[in-house]
Amino acid sequence: MTASDILRQRLHHQRLSSPYFARPDDVVKWLCAVQAQDYAGAKWAVGQRMPAATDAAVETACAEGTILRTHVMRPTWHFVAPADIRWMLKLTAPRVNAAMASYYRKFELDQAVFSRSHKILARAMRGGRHLTRDALRCAVQRSGIVTEGLRFLFILIRAELDGVICSGGRSGKHITYALLDERVPPTKDLTRDDALAEITRRYFVSHGPATVQDFVWWSGLTTTDAKAGLDMVRRHVVQETIDGRTYWLSASMRAGVRVPRMAHLLPAFDEYLIAYRDRSAAFDPASRDKSRNAEFNSTIVWDGRIVGTWKRTLEKNTVIVALSPFAALRNPASRAVTKAAQRYGAFLGLKLMFAGRA
Repeated sequence: MTASDILRQRLHHQRLSSPYFARPDDVVKWLCAVQAQDYAGAKWAVGQRMPAATDAAVETACAEGTILRTHVMRPTWHFVAPADIRWMLKLTAPRVNAAMASYYRKFELDQAVFSRSHKILARAMRGGRHLTRDALRCAVQRSGIVTEGLRFLFILIRAELDGVICSGGRSGKHITYALLDERVPPTKDLTRDDALAEITRRYFVSHGPATVQDFVWWSGLTTTDAKAGLDMVRRHVVQETIDGRTYWLSASMRAGVRVPRMAHLLPAFDEYLIAYRDRSAAFDPASRDKSRNAEFNSTIVWDGRIVGTWKRTLEKNTVIVALSPFAALRNPASRAVTKAAQRYGAFLGLKLMFAGRA
């Protein structure tokens, strides 16, 4: 395997070059978790890994609870599958809470406050009620708990991490929360070792080739945990050394994958970029200055490399896509980017217009 194989393998394993999942929850199960603080972008991240997806279908999956959105790693929102949410929280929440400890102290949030707020939230939502953040803030405030500024945000995050609440169906344009125990049927409990093995296997199979450091970044676990997880799943993964670095990937899908040259309009925080600590393989050194921090924006990707950024504007029946390539794209890249934009318009079910062309 060579350095150029990294991109081809990642495109293939992440199902960007080989989308075949029939349902949104199949995508989320495959990737184990999909970063989702940008809700609209995360829906498109799921849709790109399906051959025929629509925004409405992904929205329905979120509303019906076949996909859940909660704080589970790093800490930020992720899409996760119901069958995975409890064991993932049990494994990763202690690390997230440790990362959040200084914020808890800053806002005078301790276990006594969290115990009270958990009970108030549960009482407000009991019976299948899906409530907006503002409605929950009022309920907590009426009980005498201060909810000013960011304090209430951390109360909600802690309730997610403790498995009290998770995402509900949207109310108009507003997100809602629901009780996790009412949203998710009882699931099989995993021991910590089993959970560690599961998350390790699924990360390297779906995201490989990746390094131990990449997995530590993505999961928020310790290096010790990452190495222990790899030891448990050796029969599922193989290692390759590229430019002096050790990469791990699925034992059933190693070098030799044939990936067509394709373009993708990736949303901000897509797993193709954000799931790795070292993202250098996806950058063209010639455009490094122009692409600084591009992985935190919506990116134009051609043949695995970031070649520009893009933005969308929604109007009544139209999505306007503004393309900002780092350099003029010639065919076949230009045609491929146009095709990728057309696919995005079809996903939204809107007429496509360009504010700029590659």
